[in-house]
Parts: sequence; C-alpha cells; structure tokens
Amino acid sequence: MRCPLCRCEQGEGNQKCINCGVIFIKAAPPREPPCMGKPRSTGFSLTKKGSAPQSQFDRVYDFLFPMEPAVNAFFFGGRVILYLFLLVCGFIFILTPIEKSYTVMPFMHLINLPFHEAGHVIFSPFGRFIMFLGGTIGQLLIPGLCMGAFLIKARNPFGASASLWWLAQNFIDIAPYINDARSLELMLLGGVTGREVDGHDWENILHTLGLLQYDHVIACISHATGIVLMITSLIWGGYILYRQFKNVGEFGKPSAR
Repeated sequence: MRCPLCRCEQGEGNQKCINCGVIFIKAAPPREPPCMGKPRSTGFSLTKKGSAPQSQFDRVYDFLFPMEPAVNAFFFGGRVILYLFLLVCGFIFILTPIEKSYTVMPFMHLINLPFHEAGHVIFSPFGRFIMFLGGTIGQLLIPGLCMGAFLIKARNPFGASASLWWLAQNFIDIAPYINDARSLELMLLGGVTGREVDGHDWENILHTLGLLQYDHVIACISHATGIVLMITSLIWGGYILYRQFKNVGEFGKPSAR
C-alpha cells in the first residue's frame, strides 16, 4: 500500500506513514455508507416506462370501479340476482306517482320504519323541531352509513351501489309524507290520519319553517332526488358487474386469468 499523502510504499499492516508520519485513518477520505450513496437502479419501476402519472380522475375511477383479478362465480351469481331484484323494484318505484308510493311494495316501507322511529328517539334531546326531523334523518342516515362502510371500510363498491339504491328508495319513501303536509290524509302508524292527531312530522317541520304551502314542491324534489340516485346506483352496480364478468372463474373457483 502507498501513503495517501507522500505516496511512499508502506507495509500492509502499518497505521502510520514511515516517511511523513501521517496517520492513515485520518488522511483517508471517509467512505459513504451504501445507504447514503446514489440509489442504484433496481431494474423495474412501479409505473410503465414512458407512461404518464395517474391522474386524479383515474384514481377516482379505480376507487369506484376496481378490477378484481379473480371473481368467484358463486359470489358473482349472487350479485347478479340482487342486481336484477333492485333493477325490477327500481323501475316500479320510478314509474309510481308520489301519491301511491306507499301502496307499492310496502315491505320496503316496513324496513325503513324502525330507523325512522329510532331517529325520533335519538334526536329527541335536541328539541321538538329536531325530534320531528330526526325520523327522516334516521332513515336517510342508515343507508348512507352502509354505503360509506361498504365503499371505504370493506372496499366493496357493489355493496355500496346497493346501499345507494336503498338511500334513493328512502327519498322516494319520504316524498308522500311531505306531500301530505297540508291535507293530512295519510294513514299513520297508529291507524289514524294526521287530521285526527296533532299533524305529523312534515306538517310540523314545514309549519315551523314557514314552508307549508310548498309541501308539493318539496315532495317532488325529494321524489326526483330518489329517482336520480336510484338510476345512478343501477348504472354504478351494472358497470361493476360488467367489469367483474371478465374475470369470473369456474363455479366456486376464482378465475386463473
């Protein structure tokens, strides 16, 4: 070895130069640890060579319409059956006028009713007005929470689309209730009409807000909102099934593609 300063030949075990007396460990430049140097090429990249970074639209698209690499045929069949049920029921609700919404598939109203009544109880500590409004909040809040849980927690967009359908149906379910605010002819839970008691929820809500004369307009807005959300949910769920169909495997087994 040679001295880094005077270039005098040294023995391999020397720690100090025999000519100039420099200590080798002090004279030698410090070596960079491997992790501090310039990163080496790994030979592959997370993105394709020459491809542009993923846009915000692409990220949202992949979030709402993920492509599953393998889809179990049994689960896919169950989703198709559920989708067809929602499709048929959806068109029935869409084509039914506001006044007759309660008479079409009343079992859906019975599903929503416990959440409506629970909303009255939960929001009752916040005053009389919020207590009346709490019923509507309750039956809209539950399907909304289900949609968020499916989409964010479970990463199941198809389940989220079905929850959106349920949320839409609740807007349609509320519409005749709002529409009856002045006439008070709708049969209530206790077997009486609003005229026989102290009105009902939306009569009290709109009266408090000074909007009682707009009951039909607000009912139409609620009904139209439900229709738009229901159509959106059917398009969303249908497109998810279309994408999943490409990767369906044998019955009970995921696809190997």
